[in-house]
Amino acid sequence: MLSDSQNKNRDSILALFSSIKIDWIMFFSVIVISILGLLTMASYVSDDTFVKKQVIWLIISAIIFFVLSFFDYRFLNKTKVVITIFFVSLGLLFILFVLGHTAKGAESWFQVGGLSFQPSDPIKLVLVILLAKYFSKRHVEIANIRHIFVSGFYALSIFILVYFQPDFGSALIIFLIWFGMILVSGISKKHLLIVFLIGAAVFSVLWFYGLKDYQKSRVINFLHPLSDIRGSGYNAYQSTIAIGSGQILGKGIGYGTQSKLKFLPEYRSDFIFSTFAEEWGLVGVGILFLIFGIFIWRIIVNAYYGATNFEILFGLGLAVLFMSHFLVNAGMALGLMPVTGITFPFMSYGGTNLLSSFVGLGILMGMRRYRRDAHKDFVKNEFFGL
Repeated sequence: MLSDSQNKNRDSILALFSSIKIDWIMFFSVIVISILGLLTMASYVSDDTFVKKQVIWLIISAIIFFVLSFFDYRFLNKTKVVITIFFVSLGLLFILFVLGHTAKGAESWFQVGGLSFQPSDPIKLVLVILLAKYFSKRHVEIANIRHIFVSGFYALSIFILVYFQPDFGSALIIFLIWFGMILVSGISKKHLLIVFLIGAAVFSVLWFYGLKDYQKSRVINFLHPLSDIRGSGYNAYQSTIAIGSGQILGKGIGYGTQSKLKFLPEYRSDFIFSTFAEEWGLVGVGILFLIFGIFIWRIIVNAYYGATNFEILFGLGLAVLFMSHFLVNAGMALGLMPVTGITFPFMSYGGTNLLSSFVGLGILMGMRRYRRDAHKDFVKNEFFGL
């Protein structure tokens, strides 16, 4: 027989576990992707400092993920809170131009002792929250084209400050987040065409007045991949060689020559997908894509459970954020997009990006705590409805 104190302890533990509303399929999908990234990094880095740091960041990020899942995030649906977060984010980007640390030609890092922090990663999450708040209050009148321009102004404010660091890759993700959330908010096809025309006009202005020579060369090399394989096209060329040499089953963990001999640059961060493909081959890439697809699917499922339009749009915006990183990174590795220096979600080396990603998922799990049992037709058709 258990004593009264033991019964109370048992009840407390059971209550704690019953209060945890984690989508375990989503969580373990992320962990598997992260482990694949660690295995890939460990194969090619002779000094395992990077692997150890990434393991530490993964543990910290997972702990923060679970902690954040216990909070109620309905306060994020308040205008004062969201606007405050937005202006604080803009302030950080302004300060970056004064106090920022320059790395690889971009003044996009804060350096504090031995730690580096890149504000552009959490600010992507801030934009998702801001747009979710904006569109959730205007879903009835979303057909009004002015909402495209107002939401575009918010995104453009961040885009400009990130772009002039210069960090064209993160600026591209900012644009894709805005564009993706415009699509899921219910914009009309006529207005969608206007968005495309505006995008073309903005790109034209950037091409003639904004893009630096090395950025233009990347775009030109994207259109003509073999035009300068010893110069601006070197990274993309070596990436496609690495992926192609993996063939069906891959060369095996640690046996990829392109990465091992360091022909492929940034093999633990920007081009970790190419490194993985060389080791694991087409079969491994297919498995990776399947796991990532399950991960995105679970985010969308949780979004559909959202208590209000804000939670739904936040979840969909989070899916857009991760899909943008995935498509841009894999696209540049395969030579389908210009090289922009965007990380592969959860695989690439980088503490700030990993932490920001888990923060976003932790907020989503917090919203799961007060979700509604709506959208029953959708839920009924799930294979793994939890």
